[in-house]
Amino acid sequence: MNSASATAATQALADLAQRYWQFECDETPLAPALAGAPMDHDLLFRESPADHARRDARAAALLVDLDAVDAGALQEGQARATYRLLQRELSGIRAQFAVQAHLRPSLFPVAMDFATVFWANSTALTDAASAGRYVRRLAAIPDALAGFRASLAAGHALGIRYPRVVLESALSNTRGIMATAAENSPWYAPFKRCAAADSPALRACGEKALDLITNALLPALREHLAFMAGPMSVGARESLSCTQGPDGPALYAVLVRHFTTGEASPDEIHALGLSEVARLNAEIEAVAALAGYAKDLPGYRHFLAHDPQFVAPSADVLRQQIESLCKRIDKRIPAFFGHLPRITYGVESVPAAMSAKLPPAYAQPSPPDGSAPGILWVSGMPAKCPSYLHPALAVHEAWPGHLMHIALLQEAQDLPAFRRNGAVKYTACVEGWALYCETLGIEMGIYTTPHEHYGRLEMELWRAARLVVDTGIHAQGWTREQAVDYMTQHLTLSPETIAGEVDRYAALPAQALGYQIGNLCLRGLRRKAETQLGARFSQRSFHTAVMTAGAVTLPVLEDLVGDWLAAQA
Repeated sequence: MNSASATAATQALADLAQRYWQFECDETPLAPALAGAPMDHDLLFRESPADHARRDARAAALLVDLDAVDAGALQEGQARATYRLLQRELSGIRAQFAVQAHLRPSLFPVAMDFATVFWANSTALTDAASAGRYVRRLAAIPDALAGFRASLAAGHALGIRYPRVVLESALSNTRGIMATAAENSPWYAPFKRCAAADSPALRACGEKALDLITNALLPALREHLAFMAGPMSVGARESLSCTQGPDGPALYAVLVRHFTTGEASPDEIHALGLSEVARLNAEIEAVAALAGYAKDLPGYRHFLAHDPQFVAPSADVLRQQIESLCKRIDKRIPAFFGHLPRITYGVESVPAAMSAKLPPAYAQPSPPDGSAPGILWVSGMPAKCPSYLHPALAVHEAWPGHLMHIALLQEAQDLPAFRRNGAVKYTACVEGWALYCETLGIEMGIYTTPHEHYGRLEMELWRAARLVVDTGIHAQGWTREQAVDYMTQHLTLSPETIAGEVDRYAALPAQALGYQIGNLCLRGLRRKAETQLGARFSQRSFHTAVMTAGAVTLPVLEDLVGDWLAAQA
């Protein structure tokens, strides 16, 4: 292959990657807005039926242009990765549109109302221009909610029905989001955090924002709530499977491929889950014996679930415990990682009104411009976050897990913008890395008691059980009771947490499959590197290779780590 052909192909690909980023800025603007990308509009969401039809047509045209790029001439590994990821994302948009996924959008645990809170929590106002842009985006949310409801209504007219428990969970989330007064709401909080909030221009923007929240956004959310509780609840299903209704089986197949980035069938994934649950239960039996419960795993689980020593007395104490733990973890990071992000992170409590339907903890990445830290959000309900889970949760959500991984991805200026800011689209890679970090915590010395080792194994068992339960619900017709019973049999999680998890799997078909599949891929890549390199294997170098690969499909990750291995050899 001559150098001129390679240069032409590389340039054509770079141009197309930039056009695709512009496509994302136009069509799915929340992620670009969070990334601080310049945009010629003030929208955060475009989710009406017409928006999705236009998006599908534009994706089809971009695929034609991608096919014209000479992929065989691309010589650099990351360029080949970019080509494959563009092909995957554009084809995925078309595949999901074809099975009408846009007419049954996610309602729980993350829907448009929660996304507005996530956006507000991620926003740092620095001057009048940023405040004015924030207010204009705030003003556009009511119309966006109306477009979102139009998609829901169109799906309902075609016979698409949501499980009743999903609708009830969505309603609970929305009520929790609306539970505080406008001046204490997350949408007004950026003005409270702003150091220059007392300047006349910022003060005027703050007053405008407060008026919009009170007189436009909250009424729009009340209208949304009434629509969900009224028209959308008509005919709501007691069953959970997404395969019921128009294009149901095809929808699940598309979503399985999307979230796992592989070709395994639901039956194969179900069998893998059963095998992983058996493996992890054997390891847990050994830990229970160390804790004094030999051959009495049920007794050990009862002790962990009911002894008050594991539950913080308040949300503030829980937050302080996690903060102290994170600092202890930070001390160990340089021994295992040679490439660290510039940004830092903090710990905050999830408001109590929103905690019931949210997980024990979740990560909110820092803005790409470094204007604010990342946040590890911890449940405002201490019982949902017992202390034996703290080490595994911290390394998963904060450093070296999500917050560190995504911060490094945002700083990777050699990658196209759509890849720097596209982590959410690669569950298997991003969640697989975070779950890998839970096991890495053993080598880091994070787990100090048998109970904490149990917590790590329970967290992994939780992800393995997801393989069984998600496919059980959507491919094998499990009832909610079957799913809850299975998880209760294997996990110490509270009944409320287990019920919320099952409802999440019903609401987000296949999303839960990526975690353990990604984890197993990463651990397999490490074993391969250790075997091939022997004494020359370096954890710091391996971790740099994985984290600088970016958020990618698992096949692309395997190829990029393979390139690193070849270079080491």
